[in-house]
Amino acid sequence: MEMSNQETQVSSLPMPPERYIANYTEENIRRNRAPRPPPPPSQHEVYSMFGIQYNNDEMIRSLESQNIKRLIPIHFDRRKELKKLNHSLLVNFLDLIDFLILNPDSPRRTEKIDDLSLLFVNMHHLLNEFRPHQARETLRVMMEMQKRQRVETATRFQKHLERVREIVNTAFSALPVLGDDEESGGAKIKTEVDPLEANAAAKNDPSYQHDRMLCKLVDAIE
Repeated sequence: MEMSNQETQVSSLPMPPERYIANYTEENIRRNRAPRPPPPPSQHEVYSMFGIQYNNDEMIRSLESQNIKRLIPIHFDRRKELKKLNHSLLVNFLDLIDFLILNPDSPRRTEKIDDLSLLFVNMHHLLNEFRPHQARETLRVMMEMQKRQRVETATRFQKHLERVREIVNTAFSALPVLGDDEESGGAKIKTEVDPLEANAAAKNDPSYQHDRMLCKLVDAIE
């Protein structure tokens, strides 16, 4: 029982997304119950991920810190070393096949398997050292793409703006120009009211009939 309490089970994969999504409901966010994002690690902070301790000083852990034999020198040309490791892998793999064919029970078989594992680890570590450069190049390419898209959008907008200006200028130029004669008397506006039209409109008004009756009544009294 004590052994089970002291052992710590570590998952090799992160938790399912549903575990995190359930904490960020609208009610939890409104009541300020949603978990806060973790603070950025400090420069010399040591943190654990999947049961492995990592130091923030080193983006990529060295082989020595992982107790792994280093097959590549400190100062080297990565391209040449990758070719050497690749050739060594092929040679050791062919040797392993020979041992499996000629003497499968030979102890050299396990030695060749360990040599292949060590070569793969060194090659993988050498490739991981390109990760910071790859990240910078990826970020540079993304920023160049965003810049190109924004420049293209601004260029298209400028073309549409010039086209709209041309349409507006064409529409203004197509409008008729009023001269002095037209402004003074050429286009007269009818301001006088026709008596016949006024009488016709008044007769259709109900109040007009009542006024006519009252007028007749006053005339009869007089």
